[in-house]
Amino acid sequence: MSWYFCNHSGKTYRHLDISQINPEDGVFTNPNTILSDIVNGLPQLTSLDISGTNLAGIEIVNRAIQTVEHSFYSDMYNNLCDIPGLISRVDRPLQFLGLYGANDAPCRRRNIPAKLIAGNANEDQILVAAHVYMNNKEDLMLKVISDLYQIYRYENCHRMDQALCAVLEAMEKYPTQKDIQISGSAALFYIVKMKEKGELEARLKKRIVRTLLIGMSIHKNEETMMRNGCLTLYQFRLPQDVMSHYETLVKLLLHLANNAQQESYVQRIGIFLLNTLACQVTGREKRLLGNLGCIKTMLELIKYRVESRTFDDVMEVAWSTMWNVTDETPINCQRFFEENGMPLFYRCVMQYSRKEELLKNMMGLLGNVAEVQSLRVHLMQLPYMVVFTNLIRNVRESIEVPYNAVGILAHIASDGVEAWTIEKPSRDVVLELMVEAIERWDISSERNINYRSFLPLLRLVDIYHTPQCQHWAVWALANLTTVYPHKYCILVIREGGLEKLNTLISDARPYERIKELAHIVIENCSHYSSNSNDMNVHSPLDEDYIYSSDG
Repeated sequence: MSWYFCNHSGKTYRHLDISQINPEDGVFTNPNTILSDIVNGLPQLTSLDISGTNLAGIEIVNRAIQTVEHSFYSDMYNNLCDIPGLISRVDRPLQFLGLYGANDAPCRRRNIPAKLIAGNANEDQILVAAHVYMNNKEDLMLKVISDLYQIYRYENCHRMDQALCAVLEAMEKYPTQKDIQISGSAALFYIVKMKEKGELEARLKKRIVRTLLIGMSIHKNEETMMRNGCLTLYQFRLPQDVMSHYETLVKLLLHLANNAQQESYVQRIGIFLLNTLACQVTGREKRLLGNLGCIKTMLELIKYRVESRTFDDVMEVAWSTMWNVTDETPINCQRFFEENGMPLFYRCVMQYSRKEELLKNMMGLLGNVAEVQSLRVHLMQLPYMVVFTNLIRNVRESIEVPYNAVGILAHIASDGVEAWTIEKPSRDVVLELMVEAIERWDISSERNINYRSFLPLLRLVDIYHTPQCQHWAVWALANLTTVYPHKYCILVIREGGLEKLNTLISDARPYERIKELAHIVIENCSHYSSNSNDMNVHSPLDEDYIYSSDG
């Protein structure tokens, strides 16, 4: 190669970029001489990029093996400059020197006559490279982002904020570049993971979420990209930190659930994330989940596992997701029936009768369904009623499964004698079994349940024609206000529960045990009120309560 730019017309050059992407294009004969000629021929040069070339020469450690070419520089080279061709710039260092991907890793040498170096020897050099190459060197940026990922993967970091901004800028500038998106999302995972929970400001969180979702939307069929994105999003407070992009994320996760390989890790992480998004959101978001096909997708995942006789945590989480999505959302409860959810429920009970967590999730879902009066007729079928009855007969370590089973039967029984359309099990027998089950439960039992509203329970408190329904509802209130008074007493008070319970106590129809439980609730709430200076104080449930107000 001839260096015509070093003639008289080029002597005023201040910036020179002869970097190469293809390593084969960056190999020169006599690199030390060429580099020396360049810098000597351009006396005003302040910025030089020789990335991807061999122009930095070979670092000489043992003088005995120096070649003829190296010998010209040997006297000063070892002591003052580790790049032979730049010996003339020892006293006048370059402002910038690009050594990224250069042969023989010159960026790792000690004596380099430059103030800023773009290389991959350390975090500082990589961040310089990111700044310099961001706008016009896509291929080099891919290498830069990959190197940042390697640094933060092993937590060798000191300038995390600059790295975060560099990764985000690269992903924003090159959204269609698959490899930049994959490496960038991997780097983001480690950077966000190392940040303290409250350390990221809201604006930066939004930028991270937006950038990830753009990359995931463009590359939604790339399993690695989807996995990295999901794992990074899991580092945030969910669903709060993604609410401005809620629909976009749900669509991506449903696409992932429908198209990823069954039983794959990426499908699993996507389902877990979707379940998290279904928690503690408003009725609007729950309806959106249903409109986008969440229930249908969950049932398809379950059907595959039932038919292949596969049991895994995805099956459990799929039922949990539907439990969340149907909470106080009748349209989604209806969708569960329309998508043939009940036959799958029955098959799961038959195949996995000893899987306690699975049973809890399924019965929680059907508890939501049973709260919708128009849908209870679908539950009044012999196979299902036998299942519910058997579940309240069996004594279990946890009360959650029988608790929900009794609740389902209480809602069905609340419709009156006429609504009980099967001969066996008879209504009277079931009501007796319900009372026996309730009386086995410890009022101080800790619960794995979260009520956002007591209105469904309080509706049962008004069912005087069947006091067994009242018994279950009032026991639930007594249990929850005993174990979690700060969370649930305020809810009883706000939703008019005390008035209903006082009315119940003064009525002759409920039997004595129900009234005893009602007194417990009233006493718990009275004690809570006397210890609270402000009845409007925010409780841990307030946000959940607001979320569910239109459900």
